[in-house]
Amino acid sequence: MREILVAAAVSLLLSMLGTPLAIRLFSRRGYGQSIREEGPSGHHDKRGTPTMGGTVIVIAALVGFACAHLYSFTPPTVSAVLVLFLMTGLGAVGFLDDFIKIYKQRSLGLRSGAKALGQLIVGAVFAVLVTRFPNAYLITPAETRLSFLRDFGPSIGLIGFTIWVLIMIVGFSNAVNLTDGLDGLASGATGVVLASYVLIGNWQLRNSCTTQLGPNCYWVRDPLDLAVVAAAVLGALVGFLWWNAPPAKIFMGDTGSLALGGVLAGLAITTRTQILLIILAGMCVLITMSVIIQVGFFKMTGKRVFRMAPLQHHFELKGWAETTIVVRFWLIAALCAAAGLGIFYVEWMPRL
Repeated sequence: MREILVAAAVSLLLSMLGTPLAIRLFSRRGYGQSIREEGPSGHHDKRGTPTMGGTVIVIAALVGFACAHLYSFTPPTVSAVLVLFLMTGLGAVGFLDDFIKIYKQRSLGLRSGAKALGQLIVGAVFAVLVTRFPNAYLITPAETRLSFLRDFGPSIGLIGFTIWVLIMIVGFSNAVNLTDGLDGLASGATGVVLASYVLIGNWQLRNSCTTQLGPNCYWVRDPLDLAVVAAAVLGALVGFLWWNAPPAKIFMGDTGSLALGGVLAGLAITTRTQILLIILAGMCVLITMSVIIQVGFFKMTGKRVFRMAPLQHHFELKGWAETTIVVRFWLIAALCAAAGLGIFYVEWMPRL
């Protein structure tokens, strides 16, 4: 269990100390955020704030994970490496998007088709590899089945599973991207989900079917190392949030939001809690649904449900202070994560 603490501590320290260096470097090179003209007027003051801070999160998480394994003298597991590959691959797609925005000084980076193609390529590689590499107990990082608290139902086949995984990866990477609209909002909302996966991985390790067979044991390949991944990314995120909290000194950009969404999807797939992630990350799902509702309703009726989407901007235009929105949305995110954890643990409660 010490690996979890080492990963979190190292990534936290690197992120806390590395983010100010990134702020100075990006500011000197002119890597500032472009702001949409149609956005809330208060956002125009943020123009020029350094972006691409997600690079610090990704690097700190990778180093923290590596240090945890150097500390324990154990090789990294396949499940953890695949999740980190997903995080890094999507982070690279986001980095290209951010760089184009900066280079061309506009609020739009990669074209939507190119951005989606990058996500699909990285996701497809992950989806295929995650069903391979059985361990001594013939457990692979994921099965070609759906999962809630564990796998259920029949296999949906490799093609069906790949499509499902791509939906999850694209959906949650874009969900975190949409949530990243106010200072610190995405960092806090994803942080509580990562903390949940530290607990889930630890619980699955203690109740693994490889050590003790029981009616509620878990057939998860590498639960401890998945908890280490979650802890490493969480530590990096907390260190970054110190500088990203309102008023933000730096933004994570698409580099960070796509990478974080990929981590959440990857952890859900490898811990066999795919559908549970919808509850754990309920805040991000709610914000995404607000965009879908706004666009769909406008196309059908020509009218808007919200003053502006995503949802956080609706409350901005209603006159709420940015810090008020962020803190209240953090509370909702924490409640969603608590509800998801409650559902996860409920099957272990004694039946009367």
